[in-house]
Amino acid sequence: MNGPDEWDDRELPGSPGEQPRIPAPRTAAEDHGPLPDDLPVPVRDPVQETGGGPREPEAEPVTELPAAVPFPLPAPGPPHRILKSLLGAWALSACSPEETAAVEAHLTDCASCADEALRLRDAVGLLHPADSLDLDPLLRSRVLEGCLGRRPARIPVPEWATPYDAETAKLDALLRDMGESEWRAPVRLRWFEGERPVGRESTVAGVMGHLMAVDGLVATALGLPDPLGTTAPPGTPDPLIRTETFWRTPAEAHSPLALRAPWRDQSYALIRQVSFAGDKVAELAVPYGEFRLTLCDAFLDRAFECWVHAGDIAEAVDYPYEPPASGHLHQMVDLAARLLPSALADRRRAGLAAPPQRLVEAGAPGRTLHLEIEGNGGGHWYIALDSPAALGTPDRTVAHIALDSAEFCQLAAGHISPEEAAAGQHGERDAIRDVLFATASLSRL
Repeated sequence: MNGPDEWDDRELPGSPGEQPRIPAPRTAAEDHGPLPDDLPVPVRDPVQETGGGPREPEAEPVTELPAAVPFPLPAPGPPHRILKSLLGAWALSACSPEETAAVEAHLTDCASCADEALRLRDAVGLLHPADSLDLDPLLRSRVLEGCLGRRPARIPVPEWATPYDAETAKLDALLRDMGESEWRAPVRLRWFEGERPVGRESTVAGVMGHLMAVDGLVATALGLPDPLGTTAPPGTPDPLIRTETFWRTPAEAHSPLALRAPWRDQSYALIRQVSFAGDKVAELAVPYGEFRLTLCDAFLDRAFECWVHAGDIAEAVDYPYEPPASGHLHQMVDLAARLLPSALADRRRAGLAAPPQRLVEAGAPGRTLHLEIEGNGGGHWYIALDSPAALGTPDRTVAHIALDSAEFCQLAAGHISPEEAAAGQHGERDAIRDVLFATASLSRL
């Protein structure tokens, strides 16, 4: 037998015992006809395969992995120039969520845009914070002051009438956007009588009718038409009778919205009349029923009541309302302080206050209460205690009261009682109590 390395002639091509060096290609199964859809799976007998011996564990079937599905490429982002143009809006937090995500993704890859975004964010911190959309209540006064500083008015409004002018303008701005349902909103009117607070229910329209009826006292003193017309009660009735007369007229109940125009026209007419007349009419007497006020004091009284009732209206319709300017508030507080000696004398005559300790000649100094009003419009006043004609002086001070200006005005309007007033007190207790109750007695409907 030849060895594996020995050669014989069978390997020669064409020889009888030729051994092919490369096998012929194998035929495919498809060459013998189509394959069946489901090939039969042979049933395996483990006993026959293993000869009854222990069966070896079967190999896990190999699961063929499906062909890999290519993932879609991410959509291209916005171009650089668009993202750079959004940096300002991004710094102001004004971009949409999609734009914000795109810009912040771009900032991680673009150093120049990241530097610019950092500078813009720092600049945003230097901007003025957002202001309220409501106009500054003092804007009108500042604009007028600037205009008059450049070119003084040919016919100026008297200084004692400017608080009334300002407060009626503020109230008119509040009424301008109110609908009929708000004009019918309930309003609680409050004041002080004797030793106790009293109140009355009305509406926004009823309050405006009250203001117009009482303003009519000033109008008739200046020779202007009475808003009550032919229904005006005879003589010089007090504000309460005039108000109730106006409330009984059918016009007020018929159309609440129609009240704003005549009230505003009347306030314009009052300002125009005193502007043309000037200071010649400042001391003109205006009757208020049982007492009288000079015209300049009557305008301050009407400004004060306009502000107080405008606050009542604003509270009824749930709208914020600002107090008067500091200078105007000072004039109103000064009027109340000047009226306190007379109010104190009226309460003594009614038996509601302690009698004076001694008689004082008119113009002579007497026992004095130091009234200190703090805050905007505040100041110091010395109230004569023994007689309206006496002179209050610091060296005769026997008591001291300190009140915030807003609380003093609420007390004078009858919106809080003397016991509720948070006053700093020192000195004679009776004098302090009498002055606090006299302040509350200044209020009326």
